[in-house]
Amino acid sequence: MDKILICAGGPKLELCSFDRFRKESNIYYIGADRGTLYLLEEGIVPHEAVGDFDSLTEQEWEEINRKVKKIDRHRAEKDETDTDLALFKAISYNPKEIFITGVTGGRLDHFEAAVRSLYQMKSQYPHIEHKIINRHNEISILLPGKHTIRRDENYRYLSFFSFQQAVENVTLRGVKYETTRERIEVGSSRFTSNELVDEQGYISFSSGICLMIRSSDL
Repeated sequence: MDKILICAGGPKLELCSFDRFRKESNIYYIGADRGTLYLLEEGIVPHEAVGDFDSLTEQEWEEINRKVKKIDRHRAEKDETDTDLALFKAISYNPKEIFITGVTGGRLDHFEAAVRSLYQMKSQYPHIEHKIINRHNEISILLPGKHTIRRDENYRYLSFFSFQQAVENVTLRGVKYETTRERIEVGSSRFTSNELVDEQGYISFSSGICLMIRSSDL
């Protein structure tokens, strides 16, 4: 399969727009805990559901149990988050892209955990694109090299941040504010809110880990 969408159980207002995926023929849906219910409410029956499901009522659990054919239920006392468990499932299918939604709102500890998991998975499986998405944002981890950025009207603005260490020799092309072999310092906000001016641009850098956020106005 090419794409996997993981829906976690964060606030519903923080979910992505599922319309962008409905016409995809080769997409696999995984529900993480309450995210399984969110998918069902959208008329999407996930291929799998995973988690401890301890936040659900008995009626909600019965609905999932009745409609979803493949369920992996875990005990509540575990080391991994439900999103982590879903990520491990997704990785096992070796897709080209993994999208995660339902992790950007509500509890900030869950959001921070999701970003850390994104970094860990990208480091271990660099050939797979990993993205956290909601209606107005897309977050991805970039490793050293050259990365093409294509125009997407859903995400007009581009921002780049160092993750854990400085990003060296940053070159940006095809954007409003271009740079050549510059440095993104840890804690710097200088590379916030850029824009593509062509149909595609790129970022390249020689070392460090770059957090790229694509956004639109609310």
